Amino acid sequence: MSSNHAAVPYYFVPGPSRWPMLGGASLLLTMIGASAWVNDVSWGPYVNYLGLAGILLVLYFWFSDAIRESEQGLYSERIDHSFRWSMSWFIFSEVMFFAAFFGALFYARSISMPWLADLDHKVIWPDFAAQWGNTGPAGTVQEFTTMTPFWIPTINTALLLTSGVTLTISHHALRAGHRAMTALFLFATILLGAIFMGFQVYEYMHAYSELNLKLTSGIYGATFFMLTGFHGFHVTLGAIMLSVILYRVLKGHFTPDHHFGFEGAAWYWHFVDVVWLGLYVVVYWL
Repeated sequence: MSSNHAAVPYYFVPGPSRWPMLGGASLLLTMIGASAWVNDVSWGPYVNYLGLAGILLVLYFWFSDAIRESEQGLYSERIDHSFRWSMSWFIFSEVMFFAAFFGALFYARSISMPWLADLDHKVIWPDFAAQWGNTGPAGTVQEFTTMTPFWIPTINTALLLTSGVTLTISHHALRAGHRAMTALFLFATILLGAIFMGFQVYEYMHAYSELNLKLTSGIYGATFFMLTGFHGFHVTLGAIMLSVILYRVLKGHFTPDHHFGFEGAAWYWHFVDVVWLGLYVVVYWL
């Protein structure tokens, strides 16, 4: 949001747009390509990449239109409230998304594992013990080593917590009208997120090459890569969002009183921080 919207009395309704239709078509292409790809169809990867490129282009032009409308003073306070509610519901949907993954981990670890090792199943799998991080009751999974919190996950926790602090400082600087400090600490936040992702890539390489821990390593490997991988994807998206906000800060788009674009991205980043704390405790320590 820009400073130009405060006095606008009406609720702005944009004109007809091509982006919803093009976005839907790009999503359809992406899913068709992905489905063909997993079924070893030769053209699958190309269609998938074409759909992804279409999604990125649609997002770029669609958000460009929204930024242009904001800077033209077309957004009233009612639009600001709509944006806040929309972002709140979006983050709530993300909470439910990760809650489902945490629920799957809880079910596998605290319900299925003891059930497979109870007295009724000793006849089938007499040597199976309900120890998290095993090769399964039938022993069909290759041996692997489980992950520990030292040292990369702990370093990444410190990085994300620090990024939350730098982002908060940047926000306070924006509210105080210190644009240079806002940009500096926002850049520091993005840099910390990039370092986090670099460490996570290194951790994955270490898990695959030295620990033999893969996505196919039973329920442990599946839940580990599912939770940490999707979180890493969200960190990447958050860093991209903050990069766009940094560009807008440098262009002078925000004022101390009206800057929901900044706030919305900050909400998302803090949500990613909180999710990581849950992951750090549940996945690496318990």
